[in-house]
Amino acid sequence: MTDTALSLAMLTALALLAGAVFLWRKGERQRPALMAILAAVMIMNAVIWSVPTTDGQTLASAPAPSESQK
Repeated sequence: MTDTALSLAMLTALALLAGAVFLWRKGERQRPALMAILAAVMIMNAVIWSVPTTDGQTLASAPAPSESQK
């Protein structure tokens, strides 16, 4: 399930970047800048979830904490 969410986040970020470039070329400035910032945030979230930790696991593959550990 997490793999699907990360894939959708990356595809959405690419679509946002493409839309930002298109709008930037049409002369708009504010909306494309905000779209690019949102795409950067989405990409960074995907990177954080997929980069391995010191023990070699990723946050996406790590087990969810149980109620007793909270």
